[in-house]
Amino acid sequence: MSGATPPEPETPAGPPAPPGRRVPRRRLRAPDWGRYATWAVLCWLFTPIAFMALFGFNDISGRQNVAWQGFTLRWYGQVFSYPDLTAALLTTAVVGVLTMLVSGVVGGLLGLALGRYRFRGRGATNLVLFAAVCAPEVVTGAALLSLFLTLNIATGLAAVVLAHVMFTVSYVAITVRVRVMTLDPRLEEAARDLGAGPWTTFRLVTLPALLPAVTAGGLLALALSVDDFVITSFVRGDATTFPLWVWGATRVGIPPQVNVMGTLIFATGVLLAVGNVLLARRRR
Repeated sequence: MSGATPPEPETPAGPPAPPGRRVPRRRLRAPDWGRYATWAVLCWLFTPIAFMALFGFNDISGRQNVAWQGFTLRWYGQVFSYPDLTAALLTTAVVGVLTMLVSGVVGGLLGLALGRYRFRGRGATNLVLFAAVCAPEVVTGAALLSLFLTLNIATGLAAVVLAHVMFTVSYVAITVRVRVMTLDPRLEEAARDLGAGPWTTFRLVTLPALLPAVTAGGLLALALSVDDFVITSFVRGDATTFPLWVWGATRVGIPPQVNVMGTLIFATGVLLAVGNVLLARRRR
């Protein structure tokens, strides 16, 4: 027929697979168990914090803040309605800031010395620093109380600050020591070759390089100071911090203001940590 379409040529088939040989299959990607484990641990750690923030909005009618009864914002407006709780929070803030400043300076200089210089007793100093980090808080608190009583140091706010500095300075020193060991000594040598003295070299070269580590160690000291309960209970005297007030309030019922203050403290710590990271990236 004149209108018929000619048949299309057949495409030759490829060579047949040899007998006994399997066609390779696409490999399945192995599950990333490390990522799953990390997210599981983070969820486990942040679940209590989420409940604390949630129950800061609980519209309770009694003293017990353990069952959800409704949503309200009034506790944020009445956050300072308990004078004793406000005073305890202020005491915690004062102790934490003083601990951060003193531990940052002392621990920073100690970390600089341990990371750069070799002197007699360097190994023993490192051992004492790591022992202070690993020691149980009950042992540290009892030891500090015995030391203060032996030296006739009265317990109270000053003793709490001194105790917090003594157990947090190790964290700052270890953090700064690691940073010092990674510094390039040629930068300081170049500054001295250009005529800078020891103090100018430290102020313009060494200190800016160590500042992120000192800041991180100081923030860690602040967090440990705000969180501490055991050591503070040994040396507090008449001083009352936020954790001690919460512990005492558990007998009669914790008010929602505690959840509100805890949420604000946590948010402040997160903002400080994020700000430190952003500042370090900007310097870098």
